[in-house]
Amino acid sequence: LIIGVSGTALQKNVSVAKPTKVELTCKLDEHSNLKNPQVTWKKGSETISHTSKTRNSWTIQLTISESSQLGSYSCILKGEVEVSATFHLQVPNIEGKERPIITYEGDLAVMVCKTEYAPMDWTWYLTNGTELVPINPFSQTNKFRTKKLSANVNRLEILKLTKEDIGVYWCEAAFRLGSSKKRFELKVLSIMAPLKPFLAVVAEVVILVTTIALYEVYSKKKEKEGEREFDQIEQL
Repeated sequence: LIIGVSGTALQKNVSVAKPTKVELTCKLDEHSNLKNPQVTWKKGSETISHTSKTRNSWTIQLTISESSQLGSYSCILKGEVEVSATFHLQVPNIEGKERPIITYEGDLAVMVCKTEYAPMDWTWYLTNGTELVPINPFSQTNKFRTKKLSANVNRLEILKLTKEDIGVYWCEAAFRLGSSKKRFELKVLSIMAPLKPFLAVVAEVVILVTTIALYEVYSKKKEKEGEREFDQIEQL
């Protein structure tokens, strides 16, 4: 739905997991001041014709059978002002944790990927330099384990974490029209890491107590030396 305000450029993502027919419609708000606009549909920069129109809406019908037919489709309305709306046809995105996964040596790391539609297959990768190395949980049972929680949710578990497990992992969902990937960053801390702030505080307390004790010893020593000097003066 296009309001018709100058400079408006609406965006909408449309997930397409398999070959299908798609109908895209731009409808001008009935209260808009934009009257009888000239309407152009484009795929990227290429102009295409719309297949149907009513008084305030314009529609194109697409048959998506291969990945090259995905992309951005825009309707551009020109009148006293120019407004537009763009539909981004793409394979479904993967949802997952955005922040780095931080855990400790010996613990378990869990990564979960979820998609809107069920993919044909899931694959997990470990980044090695510039390459993505597939993870095979069947040959590395003591390190990796995968679980299919549902048709559109997959989970990777990394067991008995060590510093060597630090790195970037990817999950890939394969659809008939292409694939999507999701990035995960894993950080593994030493078991002593949580104790470092505590040990630092303990060290500061020890230094403070030692300083106070030494000052008291020094003060008493000076006090005794002063008493001896006073006694000597009295004797004189």
